[in-house]
Amino acid sequence: MKHRIVGMTPLLMVYDMQASLSFYCGVLGFNLIESTGPKEYIGWAFLRLNDIELMLNTQYEMSDRPSEKELLRNGHHADTCLYFGCNDIDALYQSLKSKKLELNEPYITGYGWQALDLADPDGYKLCFQRPLNP
Repeated sequence: MKHRIVGMTPLLMVYDMQASLSFYCGVLGFNLIESTGPKEYIGWAFLRLNDIELMLNTQYEMSDRPSEKELLRNGHHADTCLYFGCNDIDALYQSLKSKKLELNEPYITGYGWQALDLADPDGYKLCFQRPLNP
């Protein structure tokens, strides 16, 4: 094979870009690398945390955005989960709790990993995990 695929960057459609940026940058520690639109209305954002890349895009143009999230649309996110490797799940749990997030405690998966689940402002599931026996 002459080519080499070197990465993947998920794109999530979000209702409120500022809320999503506050969550991903302010809570999880991602950095805003690039964006389009004025600061008060960013339409697209490219984020990075260590070697992890993520893109966010608004679901609606500001003039077309409904006044409230469409629950049915967010319900469709229930089958999407982003898995992140994390070397210390307990420390992450304490850090997120200190930021006033409502979380269930870490747990052991059926495949023998320690995991911590949460959801972003749009209902996308995030799972942070590590093998118990590396």
